Amino acid sequence: MCTHRQAADSLHRYGVVLVRDPDVREEDNAAFIDMMERYYEQSDGVTDARPELSYQVGVTPGGVEVPRDHCDAVTAMPASARPATVCPPEADPKWRFFWRVGKRPSVTQFPELNAEPVMPDPKQFPDWSHKMDRWGGMVLTSLTSVAEMLAVGLKLPADAFSSRMKSGPHLLAPTGSDLAKHGQLGTVLAGYHTDLNFLTIHGKSRFPGLHIWLRDGRKCSVAVPNGALLVQAGKQLEHLTAGHIMAGFHEVCVTEATLKAIEQRKAAGGSTWRVSSTCFGHIASDQTLEPLERFQNEPLAASYPPIKAGEQVQEELRAISLRAPALSSE
Repeated sequence: MCTHRQAADSLHRYGVVLVRDPDVREEDNAAFIDMMERYYEQSDGVTDARPELSYQVGVTPGGVEVPRDHCDAVTAMPASARPATVCPPEADPKWRFFWRVGKRPSVTQFPELNAEPVMPDPKQFPDWSHKMDRWGGMVLTSLTSVAEMLAVGLKLPADAFSSRMKSGPHLLAPTGSDLAKHGQLGTVLAGYHTDLNFLTIHGKSRFPGLHIWLRDGRKCSVAVPNGALLVQAGKQLEHLTAGHIMAGFHEVCVTEATLKAIEQRKAAGGSTWRVSSTCFGHIASDQTLEPLERFQNEPLAASYPPIKAGEQVQEELRAISLRAPALSSE
């Protein structure tokens, strides 16, 4: 693991931090990705989908989620820093599977965001729950440790974030992209966006293609070392720190390096589904998001009014086409 100060400084400057956890092994990441490759290869995108729950459990097929429109900011960027995402953004071809990790709240105003998990066909995936809970539990534990390190690095009580994460709607959220269909150079698999949650963590993917934007606007390709975990800042962390730590923009697209990896996987007889071993850590739905005391005098503090975390998530889900628009009061 990095130090408390390094975690806080890296997330402030770059929106990301790389960590190592001796309890999270590369072979665990590989076993999880193996299973998810098999799942995506056979899924019809319908049986395990729950659109009535805003796709917050089960599978989300490609062509559903649409990134927020950031075209005004994108057109102002220098050409070298612009994302590959078109303007206005189109629906991502990526798939997702959302699996709840950790304890559910006994009482909540947001039952939709804390629904029971969806179980695929047990005949095809008899060890599904075990493998999902194993990987999800390991990375959520790592993420909680990072949250506590971050708090100390920011000179906050060690549990300033982790206490707010208890019984949160944490999601093991492996993304799947079918590179047999969407493996052309320049294809955007996950459009330019920030994560709506608190902190995101994932292991190394078998296919490169992730780009991030640093706080100063620079675009960087990300290569996660074997055995390392990448942690990214989300909007809930931005809210709690009044912008001291900003949610990091990122995008996944097919690059020359992706094409080389596709050919290598084909030659080895492996799957050409690009799977991420992602977990979204959340603030509990019924907690209020507002700048913590230390950040209440930040220049942008007024831009982050109090809101229940569950309401913030629902607003974001509407904005990216996963939740139906709110009914008009007129």
